[in-house]
Amino acid sequence: MEYALPQEAASAGRARKLTSAFLVRPHRRKTEVSAERVDDATLVVSELVSNAVQHARGGCRLRVEVSGGRVTVEVHDASPVRPRARRASTEREHGRGLAMVRQLAHRVEVIRMERGGKKVRAVLA
Repeated sequence: MEYALPQEAASAGRARKLTSAFLVRPHRRKTEVSAERVDDATLVVSELVSNAVQHARGGCRLRVEVSGGRVTVEVHDASPVRPRARRASTEREHGRGLAMVRQLAHRVEVIRMERGGKKVRAVLA
């Protein structure tokens, strides 16, 4: 599944709904996605899309794939700036998203795109 999302706060909620619907809907795949994995994937999508629409120029593209028991989430945006994980703090309202993504994902990668921008990929095993 792949969707283009505009640069607006509502995109994170839309991305959660799209991801959840995609992962729970029966497909022609052999691997079923557990309810826990669906929850983890929707949280990862929400955090990555929120970061993209808040910090990048323009909207973003969301891609979700299920293959071999893994859920892979990719968010592409136009900003070349790599996301940074901040130390957790009870005083700050923002800045914990990437750390949360790293806790939930088996692997997180930031890939610089040739035509500009970047892709953040999180693989949930």
